[in-house]
Amino acid sequence: MSERPDRTKGRGPRLKHLPVRTCVACRARDLKRTFVRIVRTPDGTLAIDPTGKRSGRGAYLCRRFSCWERAATTDVLERALRVPVPPEFRAELLRWADLHIRREEPPANETVLEQEEQP
Repeated sequence: MSERPDRTKGRGPRLKHLPVRTCVACRARDLKRTFVRIVRTPDGTLAIDPTGKRSGRGAYLCRRFSCWERAATTDVLERALRVPVPPEFRAELLRWADLHIRREEPPANETVLEQEEQP
């Protein structure tokens, strides 16, 4: 009788699972910790959940200001969370983004003044 070969021989340590999520606005995929979660709580209210741990149905937004603007002006969150998004929460999204997310800057070779002078 032959011995069974050691099945773990030649393999390294087991890698830890890292959850991947998708931004509902731009569809970019990245690690969960790089996104901010928007949650519909079990009682039906909407909340911004930076920890990503509140219970309820969630949708993820990346840390680009344009994605937060798109989420506030279109129906991407309504489709993801399966609930109407009230105007007050849309305004709250933009306020949160203003405080916590840096706006995209123009390319390094152009300044704001140069952009305004162009026809």
